Amino acid sequence: MRTPEPHRNVGAYALGVLGAADAFRFEEHLAQCPLCEVRAAEFGAVTAVLAEHARRTPPGVDPAVRAGPELMRRAVGAVVAARRRSRRRRLALVAAAVVLAVGGPLVVVGESAGPPGQAQVQRWAAADRSTGLAAVVTTGAKEWGTDVGLEVSRVPLAGVCALVAVGRDGSEETVTTWSVTGPDEDPLSMQGGAALHPAAIDRFEIRAADGRRLLRLTR
Repeated sequence: MRTPEPHRNVGAYALGVLGAADAFRFEEHLAQCPLCEVRAAEFGAVTAVLAEHARRTPPGVDPAVRAGPELMRRAVGAVVAARRRSRRRRLALVAAAVVLAVGGPLVVVGESAGPPGQAQVQRWAAADRSTGLAAVVTTGAKEWGTDVGLEVSRVPLAGVCALVAVGRDGSEETVTTWSVTGPDEDPLSMQGGAALHPAAIDRFEIRAADGRRLLRLTR
């Protein structure tokens, strides 16, 4: 599993098809990647469907032989339902902030502490009551900089948007970009990275293609 994108192995890990060595390496990654943790939980619904299918398969018959469109439909449906639940949980804090805010943007910052020696995952959550835009950013320290995860919903425009990391020295790095067709309540999730280390990051900003700041996430 020596790949610059270990996130790709989450499905194989959740389904138990990774070798012992690769599974061990992925677990090291999983301990520092909240997005992969969520994705692995989503695959739990698929494993439950497959286990039920195996139990219903008569002895001596290969479960793969009996697999058909119905099994695929149920498996896909389970994943979709799990993703909807997990996205609602991830943005629950932001939704509460929108309801409670008197006006203007609201920012929440938190840290998730792991075992001694394990990198901390820091979370920024921000919402703007006037537009409905809400976002959660998670960061984890890496040798090369910062691993960044983004969950965003209800972007109040159509076009290309960007998540930008702004350093304490005023430098800027684009973490990731995405395209939206218009306001959508269904959250989007993506992964990116910055050469800036977590301690050097002052804030994150979500910007429109013309440079307008749509949301500011600070410590």
